[in-house]
Amino acid sequence: MSLTWILDLDNTLYPAASGLFRLIDANIQAFMRGLGIPASEVPALRDRYRARYGLTLCGLMAHHGVDPDEYQTFVHDVPLGAFLAPDPELDAALGRLDGRRVVFTNGSGAHARAVLGHLGVAHRVERVFDLSFMDYTPKPQPHGYHKMLDALGSAAERCWMVDDLPENLDTASALGMATVLVGAVPRPPHLLVASVVDLPGLLLAPSRTAG
Repeated sequence: MSLTWILDLDNTLYPAASGLFRLIDANIQAFMRGLGIPASEVPALRDRYRARYGLTLCGLMAHHGVDPDEYQTFVHDVPLGAFLAPDPELDAALGRLDGRRVVFTNGSGAHARAVLGHLGVAHRVERVFDLSFMDYTPKPQPHGYHKMLDALGSAAERCWMVDDLPENLDTASALGMATVLVGAVPRPPHLLVASVVDLPGLLLAPSRTAG
């Protein structure tokens, strides 16, 4: 049975240094101000919602009746072309990953597909599993992981999960997946790469092959 590569999107398939996610973050703050929340209260409220629900959106849904589609359309209304461009090196690296490749994101499917299109790698990805697929129960909560594995028909032990957030990988590791952190600071037991383009090199060591 082939491997399944489970790839995060934001700050993973494209680098955090692009600045794109900072603009998305600014849009989240603007959306909250549009609900009548004073600007001075937005940061602390976001911290509380993220601590309790995992995402600002989930807290806004629970306490402000926010429609998730309206929220995601607003916060992802960013000029992707100003931040992202076709990345032949990324395309080639993904092409060298034997097996299935899917995206697993706490964002929207529309945003994920738009990003993949701007990076020129949409043809490398079989499917996008987004926040709505997870029933608005975001990573790192296990619900979405189990639901995704069921949809894929894949054993966790045959999966590699790649993410920029260690807490998201912790859940995957507990389920039996091989895990790869995209970043600069090691967080064992996760393998570490500076960029997704470095992933094919992990498979050069036979002992690192999942399963």
